[in-house]
Amino acid sequence: MPYVKTRDGADIFVKDWGEGRPVVLVHGWPLSADSWDPQAVALAEAGYRVIAYDRRGFGRSSQPWSGYDYDSLTDDLADVMKAAGVEQDATLVGFSMGGGEVARYMSRHDGRGVNAAVLISSVVPYMLKTEDNPHGAPEADLLGIADGIREDRPTFFRTFFKDFFGVGYVTSPVSDAMLDWAWRLAMQASLRSTLECAKSFSFTDFRPDLPAFRVPTLVIHGTGDKTVPIDATGRRAAEGIGMSQLVEYDGAPHGLFATEGDRLTNDLLTFLSQ
Repeated sequence: MPYVKTRDGADIFVKDWGEGRPVVLVHGWPLSADSWDPQAVALAEAGYRVIAYDRRGFGRSSQPWSGYDYDSLTDDLADVMKAAGVEQDATLVGFSMGGGEVARYMSRHDGRGVNAAVLISSVVPYMLKTEDNPHGAPEADLLGIADGIREDRPTFFRTFFKDFFGVGYVTSPVSDAMLDWAWRLAMQASLRSTLECAKSFSFTDFRPDLPAFRVPTLVIHGTGDKTVPIDATGRRAAEGIGMSQLVEYDGAPHGLFATEGDRLTNDLLTFLSQ
């Protein structure tokens, strides 16, 4: 099952590793399922069936013109789960933008087949600063993402990934090779999908989706996340989800799968074993 045909004809590339209780991993923007590899290997070796897929427009999936709103992206997730025969006891894990698909799946598809969820550095519940969401990002900053990508996408992502992984003048939690690898993943995506998904995660309000989380939910977020600040997202998500547990990584940046990889893997395995 390397590819799944979605209801609107997109081809979604899927990795399906291991055997056991299913864990579905939804990657962040602007990466691909490959960003999950260290966690996916560890989970599969621990006795879980791990399903990770490239979001439409990214990685090895097809690059259609449309379908980058969260309803469509979540239907893709539902189609992948159906094709994989995932009907019960599944854990959905969403990183960054992928947290939005998890939230919308819980409401739009009534959490079908899911008995636990994990949000990691997630954009849920709302990125935009408004009167009733004072910790969000200003609209001008979110619109500036598209401006920077349109002006010079390769250079934009060189800078973006330094904040993503917390690289500064003093701290460098990842290697130059890791920065290059992430940059290459980002450049595999189409310009259209990159822009449209940035719009979706920046301006989609997931607060109405939070009551649909009726399963145990682990929320993991770094307090030093400059890409998706914790005050607008992780802490608010934990407050709005009834059966949630918030784990804060003190001082950690956005890209926890790399900068805090071992800790993240252990926290996932601990949560899955409960």
